[in-house]
Amino acid sequence: MTITRGLRSRGLRSRGLRSLGARLTLLWLLSLAAAAAIAGLIFALERASTAAHIAQAEVTLARAAERLAGAYDFYATGLARPPDDASFVQGLAAVVRAALAGAEGVEGGIWQEGRGSLAYAFPTYEGSGVKTDLPAAESASIAAINAAARQERAPVAREQRGRRQTLLLYARPLNGPAAIPGASVWVMTRVDAIPAVAHLQAGLAALLALVLLLSLWLWRLARGWGRHIGAIEAALGAHDIADLPTLAATGERDLDRILAALNEAGARLARARREAETLSRKAAEAERLAALGRVAAGIAHEIRNPLAAMRLKAENALAAMAASENERGADRAQPALAAIIGQIARLDHLVGEILSLTQRPEPCPEPVDVPRLLAALVAEHGELASRVGVRLAHQGPAVTAILDPRLTRRVLAALIDNALRHTPSGGAVSLRADREGEKLVIRVADTGPGIAAPLRARIFEPFVTGRADGTGLGLAIAREMAAAQGGSVELLDPGGEGRGGAVFALVLVWQDRGSWRGS
Repeated sequence: MTITRGLRSRGLRSRGLRSLGARLTLLWLLSLAAAAAIAGLIFALERASTAAHIAQAEVTLARAAERLAGAYDFYATGLARPPDDASFVQGLAAVVRAALAGAEGVEGGIWQEGRGSLAYAFPTYEGSGVKTDLPAAESASIAAINAAARQERAPVAREQRGRRQTLLLYARPLNGPAAIPGASVWVMTRVDAIPAVAHLQAGLAALLALVLLLSLWLWRLARGWGRHIGAIEAALGAHDIADLPTLAATGERDLDRILAALNEAGARLARARREAETLSRKAAEAERLAALGRVAAGIAHEIRNPLAAMRLKAENALAAMAASENERGADRAQPALAAIIGQIARLDHLVGEILSLTQRPEPCPEPVDVPRLLAALVAEHGELASRVGVRLAHQGPAVTAILDPRLTRRVLAALIDNALRHTPSGGAVSLRADREGEKLVIRVADTGPGIAAPLRARIFEPFVTGRADGTGLGLAIAREMAAAQGGSVELLDPGGEGRGGAVFALVLVWQDRGSWRGS
């Protein structure tokens, strides 16, 4: 039990670290640790830099003291005057200036026990000129280090650390026959703290303020992202997965990119669902039509046999009556038998149309002069067009396409026949063929009443018709003939203000001569 609880707690902690809020909190803690590390580094760097400057200054002081001692020996040996002579002591100031002229920031002089400073100079003083008055603030320290050097009879170095500066002093006794009794040389310099304490405090305060601002920004960021993610989760939870909502932008660029991708995925899912529903309806329709076709084929074969027998008997009866001597009986029976044969022919034509729905032919494409094909169709239907008082014509550019002329003629014949039957006297039916991209589009337009809205979605289904005497098979057969060669028949919008009628289009895939291979 305890082990299970431990595993669960560790699992929760591991999942918690995967959340955005936990990661932002960890980032905030890391920023605090980084600030502390930077502060420690600044302190260490300041200490190391100050120590390095002090060490360099100590070397500079030792060299300056040696040059000052050497300059005194040269001066004292060359003059051959007693060290306590007044003119001798007055020349020491020039000796000090000359010895310390090349030491930047170094001041010093010669000190004698009991008399104090015999000579002092600060050649590189940043002021009005060479400084020659002994600094009063450090006089006690100067006297003390010279006393220590005489007492120990060896060079002595000392440092005095302050808040802003470190004072370095160096002294060594003067030895040799020309040395002034109880005299020593001393040098002094100041090393500024790098950086200064005030600057360091200001930098740390600015760094602390930056860390606090960063932590506040991270908190606001985590809170804002949590609020946005909660809103997204609520919006997604309130809708079914098949109907994703359109998520509003949050103002966060990266999050909005994710939302845009989700919205696009939802739109694609909705389109796919609509396409699936359309395909499902088409599959159901195809299955229904296939079943209807099987039934129709069986019925058509069952009807055709007795129709053939009836026709044969009627034709034999007509022939016998024509040869009979009873002209009065022949005159009465002949019209009746002719009507029977006409109805049988009509039924046979209907059976043929039903069989056309169930037997899709194999296309045989070949190069076809499309305007010539349209002209032939216009000529074939010219008598019917004249009988109903409708103008029938074709137009369009010269186009040669690869198609099955037999199937194309059947499709266009059905469309022309349908247009002529629905166009009132005085109207017009026009044919036009155009190449549109990779498609050949042949339009059949009429000026009739158009297709009623309830019929538009089902106009290509078998037995759907807007005429009381229609079979509803012409457009269904036209669609099947078009599909047999990879095309389609579509009902287009007439277009144009106030224009009525219907526009059907036969759409075929364009084939070039180079890509077509004849059999």
